[in-house]
This record gives sequence, structure tokens and C-alpha cells, in this order.
Amino acid sequence: MSQLTLRGGEFLLREAEPRDTFIYEDFTSEDLLIAQAADEFIRGEVLPKNDAIDHQEEGLAVQLLKKAGELGLLGADLPEMYGGLGLAKMTSTLLAEKMSLQASFAVSTGAHSGIGTLPILFFGTPEQKKKYVPRLATGELVGAFSLSEAGCGSDPLSARTKATLSPDGKHYLLNGEKMWTTNGGWADVFIVFAKIDGEQFSAFIVERGFPGVSVGREEHKLGIKGSSTRRVILENAQVPVENLLHIAGKGHHVAFGVLNIGRFKLAAAGLGGCREALTIATRYAKDRQQFGKSISEFGLIKEKLAEMAIRIFALESAVYRTAGMLNEAFHGIDAGAENANELYHHADEEFPVECAILKVLGSEVLDFVADETVQIHGGFGYTEEFPAAQIYRDSRINRIFEGTNEINRLLMLDQMMKRAMKGKLPGMMEAAQAIRSELNQPMMPSPDPTDPVEQVERHVKNAKKIILMTAGMAVEEVGMQLQEKQEIVARLSDCMIHLFAMESAWLRVRKLQEKGLDATIASAMMQVYAYDAFDAIEASARRAILSFVEGDMRHILLTALKRYARRIEINTMELRRQIAEYVIEHERAWSASGK
Repeated sequence: MSQLTLRGGEFLLREAEPRDTFIYEDFTSEDLLIAQAADEFIRGEVLPKNDAIDHQEEGLAVQLLKKAGELGLLGADLPEMYGGLGLAKMTSTLLAEKMSLQASFAVSTGAHSGIGTLPILFFGTPEQKKKYVPRLATGELVGAFSLSEAGCGSDPLSARTKATLSPDGKHYLLNGEKMWTTNGGWADVFIVFAKIDGEQFSAFIVERGFPGVSVGREEHKLGIKGSSTRRVILENAQVPVENLLHIAGKGHHVAFGVLNIGRFKLAAAGLGGCREALTIATRYAKDRQQFGKSISEFGLIKEKLAEMAIRIFALESAVYRTAGMLNEAFHGIDAGAENANELYHHADEEFPVECAILKVLGSEVLDFVADETVQIHGGFGYTEEFPAAQIYRDSRINRIFEGTNEINRLLMLDQMMKRAMKGKLPGMMEAAQAIRSELNQPMMPSPDPTDPVEQVERHVKNAKKIILMTAGMAVEEVGMQLQEKQEIVARLSDCMIHLFAMESAWLRVRKLQEKGLDATIASAMMQVYAYDAFDAIEASARRAILSFVEGDMRHILLTALKRYARRIEINTMELRRQIAEYVIEHERAWSASGK
């Protein structure tokens, strides 16, 4: 693994630097040309067929997947030796964002390129990689991922699908049913999880044509109707022993490893959906006349457009910051090296906290933007004649995909603690103890900074203290039972989500200023987001504190919280008006590059 500027989870302990942070405005003209090719494909080939996709016209999805493969759009994250483009993680993230404009097709391509292909790249034998990955890269084969079962959606290790070795030792015989398999109707290759002899949780590469493999009917879904979601039925399915993926009994490495990248890419796709929805909502608001003028002139409509843009800005900042961090982890891995799988595994498991944060943030921002898009459209937003309705119903699945948001909230703190105990997050316990020792010490007041970037910097630093103080005391008071106190864990995770997004926006504005770019609107969005996020962090921390401690210690913690959470007051209404005027004029979210 390459030397990392920040290791996974260290954003809570260390101050990040703008120069080490990737932002959207760092993209080169070459990167943007690659993204333009994806954008032109989606707008030219996919969006005109929206209704046909949504009605699952026979063969259309596979035809479009193959066209995407011919353009290289399915192999962005795959090395060149296996037919991929070998792009940097930032550029492949940009492609994922551009590919998201038709949600059903985005789900199909995302499942294929991510969890349908990466398990073989990260964990396969050289023979498995040569056999499958190049054909998956071009779209000759379509991939899928079969993990969930009817009784174990969020607990895959309790799976009942069983694998037994055939008498001649040449095949594993798989028996069971897998639920919710995206691409189930047209996939050629499935990554299937089963327990060998009912005990060893393992992964297998299962071809559609293997004897004993079949699929159920299409699920009738609320949204993403153009994607295929079916059960995979395994009845003495004959899987060659050489198609065991990774190590017997180590299937959890495969399942949980690639889900990190899947969660991150889901956030990138959500970002693309947010951008498109904001543009659609803005254009409608400008065209819609009420009381003799455009509704875009009304204050409450402006407030909605501004808030949508602000949350998109924070999400975008966090997504591309994380893309840069992931790129550091994966950079320099020789796909042909003997230890390539080990290197992929280490890189893939470095940022589970950040990937979980992005999954929750991206899906919840998208849901907010989709909901406001419907609201701005009014009654027309509730009809299928306008795009708002489809945006709304397609967005909802994202809070369930790739582990529910509730599971991801529990995962964040759990992964933080595990990394600290394994020595992968040095200094966490010490940092929490340092905050603990401050509690009874007087804090010398300092003058409030007047520069907006310095104001947000103070909020970022104090937010980290709030989280370390609250989490540290929760561990001290609740002990090993903390993970069972899900409400407390969720509130701490909410704090981390707001912190990471707030710091990402702040780092972006600082870097824009260092580049000499006009950051006026970016600074306004950073200020408003930070103000509201800091409020949310204080509220979540207070609720957590009130739930696990009483008496004098409660008083001490609440007093310290009040001290750390002292805000620098700003006029968020006026800043939102400025942001709204920009959005209305340009009909899009903000970017210094104008792209």
C-alpha cells in the first residue's frame, strides 16, 4: 500500500490540509473530456429510451450495457491488463456520477462494474481473473452479486444457502435461494455466497448456464423499475471447485470488502442524481407562473433551491475528497503481482468509515433533493407526466442498498473502535483522554475570527472535540454494551457525518482560495452548511449525553458541550438568498470550473 496522507478514520483526530485534499476543481481537461464522453452516451443513448428502460423492454438493458462496455465505461476501475481503463479513483468517480442520470441503468451498470466484477479482481486466482474480468470489462458478460437471503438481509453471515462437495470432488453443489439480486434477469456471472457444509461462509463464481441455476420472476418494485431484481435459485447447482472465490470460510472478506467501494460509488451516483434534479427543479421554478410572476422569485422557493445546492456542495466536497483518499490507497498496485490480492484487500478495507459516511450522506441528500423537487413542482410533481415523480421513487432505494443507513450508522463507530484496537488508528484513545482531562479546566476566551474560513475552521476543531468527548465518555460509562445501545451509536455517527461533510466543504474553499479562484458562492455555502451542521452535532451529542450519564458528570459534560459548541452567529438567510440567485441564473449547482 502507498503511504497515506490520512489513514481511515483519522479525519477525527488530525487536521487535514487543503494541498492534500482532492477537490472537483482539480480535474484536468482530459478528465473532463472522459466524463463528457460518458455524459454524451447517457444523454444521447440512454435518456431518450427512459420509458422503454422503465418498462424493461426486452434486451434493451443488455444492449446498452454492451454499448457502455464498448466505450470503456464499464472498466474505469479495472487495470489495463484486464481490459479496463485503469483510471484514477477520482476520474472513475466522476464517470460514476455522469452514468447516474437514468437511475435504473445506473443501478445496472453500478452493480455490474462494482460488486459484480471487483470481487474477482480483488480476490480471484490469476486464472479466474483472465477468464472473467476482461469479458466483464467489455460487457460481453454481465455481472451480479447474490448475497442477501429472505431471512438475513442485514446479517449475511447467517445465510442458509449451503455448499457441499460432490462425491467425485469436482464440483460444489449449492442449494438455496438468494434475494434481491440486481441484474438477476440478465446476468451471466453471479458472485454467490454459501456455507460449505453449512459452516464455512464462502464465495463462488457461478455462471448462469451451470446446471441447477435458475432465477425467479421480476420483483415489482417501488422505483428503479428498469433494473432487474430477481431471486437466484440454486438446486444442486454444479459449481466447479476452481470457481471457489478466495478462501473457503473467508467469504466475509469478499462480501464486506467490495461493499465499501459499492457504498462509495452509490454516493457518487447520488451526487449525479442530485445535480440533475436541481437543474430540473430550477428550470421548472423559472417557468412556472403564479400570482403574475415566476415562482423562482418567491422567498420560500429560493430557500429550497439554495438548500438543495448547499447540501450538494457539501456532498460533492466529501465525495471527491474521499475519492482522492481511495486513490492513494489503490495507487501503485501491480495487478499482475503475486501479492496483488493482498494489496487490493488492504487498500479496500482502509476507509470503511468514510465509505459508510458517504453512503448515508449521499442517499439522504438525494432523498432530500428529490423530495424538494416534487414540492417545487407542486401537483405536477405527483404525476408521471413530469420527471419529478420518477426521481422521487427512484431515489428511495438508496437508503436500503449496500447495507441500510441504520446498519451503516452502526458500522461507523464499530469500525472506528476496531481500527483503534488493532493499532490502525493510533492516538484515538489518547485524544479522547486529552479531551477528558480538559473538562474541569477553564477555557480562556479568544476573540472570534471575522474571516468566514477561519470561523468554520474553529467549528471543525470544536466539533472534533465534541465527538471525542462524547464518544470517549460513552465508552467509559457504557463499556462493552455500547454497540447494543444503538440509539447512542447512531447519534455519534450523525455527528461524524456532519463533521466529515463540514470539514470537506471547508477544505475545498481553502484550496479554491489558494488556487486564486473566485470562491464567493462556495464560501457562502460552506458557511451555511457549517452553521447548520454544527447545530446538529451539538444536538446529537446532547441527546447522547443525556442517555448514558447522570448527576455531576452529566452537568460537567453538558457544560463542556456548551463551551465547545459556542457558535459564531451569521445571517444564513441572506447567504441563502445569494446562493439561490446563483442557482437560478445558472440552473445548476455551483462549481468554479463552470462544469
